[in-house]
Amino acid sequence: MKYGIYFAYWEKEWDADQAKYIRKVKELGFDALELSCAMLKHITEEKLREIRKMAESEGVMLTAGYGPGPSENLGSSDPTVQQHAIAFFTDILKKLEVLDIHKIGGGIYSYWPVDYSRPIDKAGDWERSVRNVRTVGKIAGECGVDYCLEVLNRFEGYLINTCEECKRFVEEVDVDAVKIMLDTFHMNIEEDSMIEAIQLAGKRLGHFHVGENNRRLPGKGRMDWYQIGMALRSIGYDGTVVMEPFVQTGGGVGSDIKIWRDLSHSASAEQLDRDAAESVAFLRYVFSGPYSDYGTVLL
Repeated sequence: MKYGIYFAYWEKEWDADQAKYIRKVKELGFDALELSCAMLKHITEEKLREIRKMAESEGVMLTAGYGPGPSENLGSSDPTVQQHAIAFFTDILKKLEVLDIHKIGGGIYSYWPVDYSRPIDKAGDWERSVRNVRTVGKIAGECGVDYCLEVLNRFEGYLINTCEECKRFVEEVDVDAVKIMLDTFHMNIEEDSMIEAIQLAGKRLGHFHVGENNRRLPGKGRMDWYQIGMALRSIGYDGTVVMEPFVQTGGGVGSDIKIWRDLSHSASAEQLDRDAAESVAFLRYVFSGPYSDYGTVLL
């Protein structure tokens, strides 16, 4: 497996300079850095190639994540919004191809965060989203990108809340590049069993986010990482495992993620780095198989 971290662990705004973290994550022991597509909306091809060169020189894999705004909603009932969303993702996917990024994940079948003051038409939005994700998914395949649909908790999304729903959605889309994305934070809220959800995803699992029940780094909460690691190994998962911790208040990131208290416990920049390095070392250990398939410690 390749281990990464989302840039927003250190930042408070989605459109921050994310490329500067490429060298940092390598030094901290990660294989990959996940970028937000927010930075790609108005970027030049020259800058894209510069970022790609930086990643290649450091030996760092890049992945992408995104929470589409209402105007980028592939499931919208407004045909104009649907067309704009298709055009938006087409542009993003072509930019990911230039960056040599092969995975994009997030609520990229609807919009985020959901405005629950508006009426919800899940059945209608599902049908429209399946149709339009099918279109975008084919473009993703042409660009060499896995289009990974993130299962979100009920407070942030309504269309896909469980792995069972995501698998059914992906099967209806029926495009090879469209895959399931699971996130332990969301699974902790919605799934009856994280282990069974991972096993249900099986070979369709294209991307995996990790974070504690409290949105902190793995190892700083109550998740059973040994069991999660065994479940991933049981399905032969050898893909990307990206940490998505959110620990700082303030800015667009803190507001959107609803971080209303300092989860870092007033950590300095240096302490944030140390915590991340310790967490990825911990996760590599527990996911690598120090336990047998029956949960017995291998001495």
